[in-house]
Amino acid sequence: LKATIEKYEKQIKDTLIVLHLVGSHGPTYFKRYPKKYKVFTPDCPRSDIQNCTNEELVNTYDNTILYSDYIYSKAIEIVKNNNEWSSSVMYISDHGESLGEGGLYLHGIPYAIAPKEQTKIPMYLWMSEHYRHEQGVDDLCLKSFARNEHFSHDNLFHTVLGMMNVSTKVYNPNLNVLTPCQNIDKLVNTDLK
Repeated sequence: LKATIEKYEKQIKDTLIVLHLVGSHGPTYFKRYPKKYKVFTPDCPRSDIQNCTNEELVNTYDNTILYSDYIYSKAIEIVKNNNEWSSSVMYISDHGESLGEGGLYLHGIPYAIAPKEQTKIPMYLWMSEHYRHEQGVDDLCLKSFARNEHFSHDNLFHTVLGMMNVSTKVYNPNLNVLTPCQNIDKLVNTDLK
């Protein structure tokens, strides 16, 4: 991770680095974290998860979350330690997982009938102070907005375009989660005005 980020450190142009992890994808949850992150026990070291107790399954899943959080925290730490960068780190899961609720496991139920465990997913965004200043983002507004609103994958594309200052007619600022908390007059990049 650090080597990948450092590879682009000397780049003059904006750079987008995408980290794609297996994360908490089942059924082999136990393969998604090293032994040192086997914190929640007893766990379920098998792929036929329906034969594990609920406690074992949840513990195994929680270990995957713990390890994923560690990986993303390292990404933030790397970019945070370079004060010259105007940087951000965004995380969004592609889907949730059912861990036996209502007799369902894993994911993939059609969205219209899928349980919230499969459709309500985490998303977070960390931005350096320099980046927030460049983008004219009001931090308190964004925290309040995030607490009171719901977002979806529909927001990802438009938020990334806005964050990268990409000009295109397909960009919809209403789907950019930063838009309500940006002061356009304070944007350092005059291309957006």
